[in-house]
Amino acid sequence: MKKSWFNLFDFTQKVNYKTEILAGITVAMTMMPESLSFAILAGFPPLMGLYAAFIMGLVTSIFGGRPGLISGGAGATVVVLIALMNSNGIEYVLAAVALAGVLQILTGLFRLGKFIRLVPQSVMYGFVNGLAVIIFMSQLGQFKTVVNGQTIWMRGEALWIMAGLTALTIAIITFVPRLTKAIPASLIAIIVIFLIVLGFNIDTRLVRDIASVSGGFPPFHVPQIPFNLDTLKIIFPYSLIMAGVGLTEGLLTLNLVDEITGTRGNGNRESIAQGSANILNGLFSGMGGCPMIAQTLVNLSAGARARLSGIIASLTILLIILYGAPVIELVPMAALTGVMIMVAIGTFEWVSFKIINKMPLPDIFVGILVAIITVYLHNLALAVLIGVIISALVFAWESSKRIRAKKYLDESGVKHYEIYGPLFFGSVAAFNEKFDLASDPKEIIIDFKDSRVADMSGIEALNKLTEKYRQAGKKLHLRHLSEDCRRLLKNADQIIDVNIIEDPAYHVAIEKMDRKA
Repeated sequence: MKKSWFNLFDFTQKVNYKTEILAGITVAMTMMPESLSFAILAGFPPLMGLYAAFIMGLVTSIFGGRPGLISGGAGATVVVLIALMNSNGIEYVLAAVALAGVLQILTGLFRLGKFIRLVPQSVMYGFVNGLAVIIFMSQLGQFKTVVNGQTIWMRGEALWIMAGLTALTIAIITFVPRLTKAIPASLIAIIVIFLIVLGFNIDTRLVRDIASVSGGFPPFHVPQIPFNLDTLKIIFPYSLIMAGVGLTEGLLTLNLVDEITGTRGNGNRESIAQGSANILNGLFSGMGGCPMIAQTLVNLSAGARARLSGIIASLTILLIILYGAPVIELVPMAALTGVMIMVAIGTFEWVSFKIINKMPLPDIFVGILVAIITVYLHNLALAVLIGVIISALVFAWESSKRIRAKKYLDESGVKHYEIYGPLFFGSVAAFNEKFDLASDPKEIIIDFKDSRVADMSGIEALNKLTEKYRQAGKKLHLRHLSEDCRRLLKNADQIIDVNIIEDPAYHVAIEKMDRKA
């Protein structure tokens, strides 16, 4: 019992405490401006973004599906709630966030997280590349300013200062790892730029120009809404979409971390942890969220591989809210922008360009389409869903062309059809074309040793074929059906009447083999 408790929190994992602590501080620095920006974008109080970053990060770091994964107040889930905020207000938003958490917990309890395995590699490439473009494009907003109520590009000295500091940040992140990896390059870059701006009193955009990060501990607050069916009708669609978007981005990010670290996470456990965190967000004034791929990659690039870095990041954000706001609000946005640009560059799957000429055309199309939808609609769940559907249709089409039949007459005058390939909705037409009803003898055997009846369309095809042979006064038998195929036919015995030839079972041989084993 004690051992399983330790394993639950990965206490037995070897931890490099210095690396984890420094990585956590770096993650916190990059997470705060993003969470604040998304909260402001959605019309929420700025602190709702930081509360979400603290709650999501802490709960999922401790109880989540794998070490190294970072969660916070993500834009992918917040965008879903903007319309609800505008129409019904913040109380309904908090209720929707909590309900989304309940749906995510149910997903984990019913072990539905495994369906993320159905996402093909081409969709993963498109998802990751599209996300990298989004991360990069979102940083360009830091080079804009508001003049007379209009947002325009910076000009003159302000632009050169912002660009120069951002370029210096990128240079530090690029070259510092060649000198030392003892401290994360991103954290060194943030500290250096902070000291330069402070020491030379450079006039540039700071964190405080986005919003204040000072506040108290997240307050407990039950959403003040009517608890009735009408309220459920209002918030459920938003909760469902938010839960879907969060789980999709979270489980795909989990798979990405699995590939980077060479380890395997637990999607169902991550779903439960994410749902629990969102319920707490709804009750403690957080805007909700999900795993954040950019901050996760910052964490991994800093060398973190345990849960401690995520916990440190969350506690750092809380300490900043309570005590450290006066200092953190002086951090230049150019430093954080440079860090995120490097994250975008590191996120992009550059290898996809190298292998594009080796990929099938449908996979290339799917990857590009998913990336385009991700970039232009900012809807990760929709992009992945469309990619999976197209990939499934392509697979069905290709599989439908693989069904073949070998035909021959035995010494008894019985005609045999040996079927190769799956019999399902896509291959039914090609299957029917294999048979020559007019010239076939009185008895026919269809051998499924190298085939399988996969769905109801296959059953119906056999039913119609049997009926045609019966009307022609001929007898049709099926042979070598697998156990699941027989079960499928048995379940459909009300609509199909076919003669199944039972294969002989050699019990003596089986017993002898068992004794030898």
